[in-house]
Amino acid sequence: MTDMLEPVPIHVPDEVLADLRLRLDLTRFPVDAGNEDSYYGVNGGYLRELVEYWRTRYDWRAAEAAINAYQHYRVDVDGVPVHFMRKAGVGPHPTPLILTHGWPWTFWHWSKVIDPLADPGAHGGDPAEAFDVIVPSFPGFGFSTPLPNHPDMNFWKVADLWHTLMTRILGHARYAAAGCDVGALVTGQLGHKYADELYGIHIGSGLKLNLFTGDRAWDFGGGRPIPDGLPADVHAQIVALDKRFAVHLAAHVLDSSTLAYGLSDSPAGMLAWILRRWMSWSDNGGDIESVFTKDDLLTHAMIFWVNNAIGTSIRTYANNNRYPWTPSHDRQPVIEAPTGITFVAYENPPGVTTDQRVRSFLDSDRAAWYNHVNLTVHDRGGHFIPWEIPGEWVDDLRRTFKPTGLGRGAASDAPSQTGRER
Repeated sequence: MTDMLEPVPIHVPDEVLADLRLRLDLTRFPVDAGNEDSYYGVNGGYLRELVEYWRTRYDWRAAEAAINAYQHYRVDVDGVPVHFMRKAGVGPHPTPLILTHGWPWTFWHWSKVIDPLADPGAHGGDPAEAFDVIVPSFPGFGFSTPLPNHPDMNFWKVADLWHTLMTRILGHARYAAAGCDVGALVTGQLGHKYADELYGIHIGSGLKLNLFTGDRAWDFGGGRPIPDGLPADVHAQIVALDKRFAVHLAAHVLDSSTLAYGLSDSPAGMLAWILRRWMSWSDNGGDIESVFTKDDLLTHAMIFWVNNAIGTSIRTYANNNRYPWTPSHDRQPVIEAPTGITFVAYENPPGVTTDQRVRSFLDSDRAAWYNHVNLTVHDRGGHFIPWEIPGEWVDDLRRTFKPTGLGRGAASDAPSQTGRER
């Protein structure tokens, strides 16, 4: 249990911050003529503005103090260094809950939902629905570094580490799990391999666990051309989806180390690479600071930078493909744990409206993978769901676990369609 572990507050050494300031002072920007519309990537004017703010006004120590309002621990899990943040549940029987982030996320992307989940009574909820919240840094990300002896880390190996963390180290006989992005795959693997020891899972997508298998895992289309005869709007949506995700998938799966040399050496270069994803993937209406303030953006960037974590974080993509997922059993559904899924309109598949999203999922080949008990769709919110629409995420997650009495009963077999309130 955490009572037997010694909390270790986050503290970045002064010399690391001094090195960062020097690198920012010496930043050499490329010529970015003709990119006012960001056609070629991150707009140089905004990046210069953000780097200047980072160099002269951003206060890491203030961010560090906010992060240290929570308890932090560092443990060895089967030889892997793991950092996790914890908020103790405030209620009669808090349910252990592990939250898993993806890329380019950090553990801090969960910060807006931790307090309502752990202490619902203080946020207008029922204390009986409290969770004991565990938020680890994905191995190779953030403070779960360095990772020199485990260059093969991927999502299904992380699931094994999380199960060991929750059961053997923290002593929970059963627990709940939730995640988004690659964290949803980790959580799905927990629901596949360890279903009997889980109360259930809640995820931010309904992907298949074999997503990264195959020779062209970096290409959503598998090399197939866009079909002829599609309506113009659907064709445009397919192109937009490819533009949003194709670059990082290809680079991370096919050339992660080559990319890492530049991103690990230049804070401005690293910021540009992950900033592009935050801009493209969040539901921001063209204004990234409507979702992430400058301080928010730089706090997440700092968590990558001060730990030299960008290289190991992006390599997980290659390892998801190089060491492919294999099933632990042949039962159906593949993921037997009761599952809730939060969908958001910004990530609707091409040709699918928000009103159609749940039905589209149920009619797809992905639905049969899950023992889904709560399917929810929201009009707003992008890829970073618990950051962008934290209230909705908390409500959805609570709803997933209500049929189980927070782990003290059996889940309903029928999926609900809420959020859109249809």
